[in-house]
Amino acid sequence: MSDSTNTITNGPGAAAILAAGIGCFLIGLFFLLAEASPAAKKFFTFYNPTGALSGKTTVAVIVWLLVWFILARAWRKRNVNMWWVNLAAFFLLALSLLLTFPPVIEKLLELGI
Repeated sequence: MSDSTNTITNGPGAAAILAAGIGCFLIGLFFLLAEASPAAKKFFTFYNPTGALSGKTTVAVIVWLLVWFILARAWRKRNVNMWWVNLAAFFLLALSLLLTFPPVIEKLLELGI
């Protein structure tokens, strides 16, 4: 019999949660960039019938998957504080919702951001 015990770490799960928050935030950030800059809008236009939406979502998904992979590898044997991970993910999700809300975008563009 072995005296060692197998423990399951929460690192990979925490990586998935935080990466999801980052991915959501990126969609909001890319939405703001495409509205603020014609060059960014052109950059994000991968498919003309859908416009910049095609690039915003594609790039955000690619970065989300990369961040998830990197964090999962870095945290695979660690236990991380889930309170902070959940708080960060929720904060990023809330920012993404604000950045895709038209009145907020209009106000930010008026301010020159």
